Amino acid sequence: MESLNALLQGMGLMHLGAGQAIMLLVSLLLLWLAIAKKFEPLLLLPIGFGGLLSNIPEAGMALTALESLLAHHDAGQLAVIAAKLNCAPDVHAIKEALALALPSVQSQMENLAVDMGYTPGVLALFYKVAIGSGVAPLVIFMGVGAMTDFGPLLANPRTLLLGAAAQFGIFATVLGALTLNYFGLISFTLPQAAAIGIIGGADGPTAIYLSGKLAPELLGAIAVAAYSYMALVPLIQPPIMKALTSETERKIRMVQLRTVSKREKILFPVVLLLLVALLLPDAAPLLGMFCFGNLMRESGVVERLSDTVQNGLINIVTIFLGLSVGAKLVADKFLQPQTLGILLLGVIAFGIGTAAGVLMAKLLNLCSKNKINPLIGSAGVSAVPMAARVSNKVGLESDPQNFLLMHAMGPNVAGVIGSAIAAGVMLKYVLAM
Repeated sequence: MESLNALLQGMGLMHLGAGQAIMLLVSLLLLWLAIAKKFEPLLLLPIGFGGLLSNIPEAGMALTALESLLAHHDAGQLAVIAAKLNCAPDVHAIKEALALALPSVQSQMENLAVDMGYTPGVLALFYKVAIGSGVAPLVIFMGVGAMTDFGPLLANPRTLLLGAAAQFGIFATVLGALTLNYFGLISFTLPQAAAIGIIGGADGPTAIYLSGKLAPELLGAIAVAAYSYMALVPLIQPPIMKALTSETERKIRMVQLRTVSKREKILFPVVLLLLVALLLPDAAPLLGMFCFGNLMRESGVVERLSDTVQNGLINIVTIFLGLSVGAKLVADKFLQPQTLGILLLGVIAFGIGTAAGVLMAKLLNLCSKNKINPLIGSAGVSAVPMAARVSNKVGLESDPQNFLLMHAMGPNVAGVIGSAIAAGVMLKYVLAM
């Protein structure tokens, strides 16, 4: 009888809490969206599966060594940790003390837990290597750079302003998060607000990179919101685009783009990196990897490296990145009022970014001989190339012979650059406070 009781107690079902059950359903929803609806499947599928693994009771796959120690509730071990942190020997008090502790102290406690015989779960290790170090988003940015053609941007440099205008959604969302905090509706710190704001750039790797640096506790919700809304761009953007433009404006035919020389394409990533990084060093990691990937593509002398970065390497890193994000889809971090705020602010950020790009295009038309179709302004959010395709699709609805895709790729690429610069601004000024 005792053996049967021990067997039952060892079953995961006996330890399944309400929060874990909800998160298992959320993870299954992400898998359904990825497989059945094809919503950003390359990321949502591994994120969803990582969420399943993270919420299996007693498996501890997403727990660090210290979190495993706290979950074990051994009074003697808790007393040792509490003595080091100078707090009460209970789990809640220890967690509060750890949240306020310096990173060096947190690292010491993690090492102490390892010395006591606890080991981190495999997803926790993935997270530490892929996101904690910042490596995975940077490698993906390198791959994105290798797949990017700056030709449309160089052929029409004015579209850089459209990409810059679309980043207004990022900073407006930061203010929105701080406003919610000011009125006591949802609590957000400045670093958390900055991490949430980057959702407005519609750039998944940048959102993961910045939230990993500023608000790792919100990373799961921010990543899910960013990639979900990127998949919903064809639904979110068209109503805003049509509301802000007239039928006549949507029919504007733009001048055919000039041919960009190979020399221009080779020089651009180098000049871009030097100009931005010398003024804003905090943007150098993201923008540096992006420009390096693009230089490999355009130089034409390292085709094997360029092909590897565009295909094999980015695919491998995407797997580990998705599973690592899934490690943060645990009940105590995801099932919070903040998650609802993140989802709400995220869609508002997309809307503001889209509107700002369209309005900037209309403003440029007031002082320009060669008119810009305002629809391409919405492509300033850096959901590449989906936002550009949406601009083209809405344009074709008004004029079946007006193909805007290549014109829209200019602000689309500019949006990628803009989101990386915005992330650098956030890191510089938020971490300095």
